[in-house]
Amino acid sequence: MRRCHAVVVLAAIILIALPLAAASQRRGFFGYNRFGRYPNATYDGRFTFVRAEYSTYGGWAADYPVMERNLMTILKEITELKPWTDASNVHTFDDPGLLRFPVAYLSEPGYWHPSETEVTGLREYLAKGGFLIVDDFHFPPEWAVFERAMRRVLPAAKIERLELGHPIFHTFFEIDTLRVPYPGYLGDRGLMAEFFGIHEGNDPSRPLSVIINYNVDLGDYVEWSAQDLYNPQSTNEAYKFMVNYVMYGMTH
Repeated sequence: MRRCHAVVVLAAIILIALPLAAASQRRGFFGYNRFGRYPNATYDGRFTFVRAEYSTYGGWAADYPVMERNLMTILKEITELKPWTDASNVHTFDDPGLLRFPVAYLSEPGYWHPSETEVTGLREYLAKGGFLIVDDFHFPPEWAVFERAMRRVLPAAKIERLELGHPIFHTFFEIDTLRVPYPGYLGDRGLMAEFFGIHEGNDPSRPLSVIINYNVDLGDYVEWSAQDLYNPQSTNEAYKFMVNYVMYGMTH
């Protein structure tokens, strides 16, 4: 797999994501009900981006499906991964089909109240080597909801702050700083990302099972990368984090 400098990603965003977004608009992605669903990709061994669905709140679908389309297109262009670029999956944590896929993405966990079967399903998924990306929440009340739910899944888990030296930040891209502002006005007011993780067996020498993006919404940056909505430097950094997460989940 090729390591690329950040400028390559920025070039890829400009050259690939812009026409992708235009095509997405023609297909109705931006006008589509953001809390609806498209059919899941046909299982054929290709890497498939998986998003976790949960009940009671539609935030599970934030940035769907444009975020995953953009991210998978970048991954196809700069890595040896051969992902689905025009389809993705949505599964609940208690769906046995989730166990086919090594990486899952959970959006807006500040409103996540899993059922007992979902708790059990996620516990099994992580125990079998699944890797969970948690994204898009901020402020203590949302953290409290997320932590309460995660403690039901892994009661003994240590949720540890990750520093820049952690391998996940150097899996594909060499990330130079963890200072990524929350997209929009919260970032303009100084809200900066914090990164946490849960290691297998609570042992920092073992791989992460869960990566947690707190006080940031990387998915939003990726979704709107073809628009003049956010600072291009921050958008570029968001891609680097998300690419690293997928590659880490596939190789650890």
